[in-house]
Amino acid sequence: MGGKAAWKGRKFSTQPAELERLWADLDLADPAELTVVLEPTRNAWIVLAHWFRSRGARVVMVPTTQSADLRAYYSKHAKNDRLDSEILAKLPLLHPEGLREFTGPGSADPLRRLTKQRSTMVKRRTAVYSRLDAFIELLGPAWYGVLGSNYGKAALMLLARYADPQAVIRLGQARLARFLVRHSRGFWREDHTKALIVAARETLALWTGPDGTIGLDFAELGADIAAEAEQARFLTEQIEDLDERIANLNDQADPDGIIASAPGVGPVTSAVIAGRIGDPHRFTSLAAIRAYSGLVPKVSQSGTSDPTLGLTKAGDPLLREALYMAAEQARRIDPQLGALGVRPVVHRSRPGARDASGSGTPRCQELGTRAGRRSPRGRRRTGRGASASERQAGVPV
Repeated sequence: MGGKAAWKGRKFSTQPAELERLWADLDLADPAELTVVLEPTRNAWIVLAHWFRSRGARVVMVPTTQSADLRAYYSKHAKNDRLDSEILAKLPLLHPEGLREFTGPGSADPLRRLTKQRSTMVKRRTAVYSRLDAFIELLGPAWYGVLGSNYGKAALMLLARYADPQAVIRLGQARLARFLVRHSRGFWREDHTKALIVAARETLALWTGPDGTIGLDFAELGADIAAEAEQARFLTEQIEDLDERIANLNDQADPDGIIASAPGVGPVTSAVIAGRIGDPHRFTSLAAIRAYSGLVPKVSQSGTSDPTLGLTKAGDPLLREALYMAAEQARRIDPQLGALGVRPVVHRSRPGARDASGSGTPRCQELGTRAGRRSPRGRRRTGRGASASERQAGVPV
């Protein structure tokens, strides 16, 4: 209040009774005189921000990077909650231009949460798929020819019920065919049934010794595969539900589809961009949005020295991941956009620069060649042959 802290060392919880006592102790003639400074970490600050703002106080948020830097300076000697509160109180005086006023939870906040949940679930499912790959390798390569490189609903249901090759053979061709037709909605029929039985027999032949003993406990392996398959099924259902909710919220956040009109941006990526950026009016310029994405180069000038550094990687990691995936997709489908990534490298290369082999090939050509080898013939790889980022994406961007 008036550029000074209201008090020091006072602790309280976000309970209505305690907040009311705190407000009464302030004894404000004009609630607008009070400025509440908050650091937007986790979710407890949202409750306080809404409570104080509803009573007329001015609520501002400080950049977490600035508060972290100032906290690192003070924490050389000690770190406690009292010092943290003093740091937040001093930031408006040190960096008033960096404050952002809290205007209330916007329509993009649920979209922000859901896109993060979806990203987390997709990565968890990718880890489950990797473990399934490792288990199925024990059964032999023939199983991949039947199940495919991507685990669909029918494949996961099969692995959850009949991952034991002995159980597949005992089930018989007729009952197995009915099972596959029912869970694949008629897509898998007699050919898949016969191929699966052949794969089961090949597995038994691989693990059966000359004396007739079987060197692997298929029942225990089937139980392990079933547990992973059930996890993958559950995560897939959750991701499908999130996709439906995200699509509805994205229609509200971007009704004209402006974000989705950008090259390489699909429904999943556009929802991530809209949700993680939130209200675009909170940024003062396009440069501020670019800085928030973390996809801008670091600057460290000193006199005549101006080195070329890497990206800042500040801001929201999920937003940065979505923008990278969109740029990668646009580079693949549009050669002109792909050439834009090579031109800056050509411009920065020294005249006559050579590669390590001394063949006279410019460095930019080497970088461009390596970038072009990410996917053979420009196709998007899927399944076991896909890269980690492609497997994590879940669906095309």
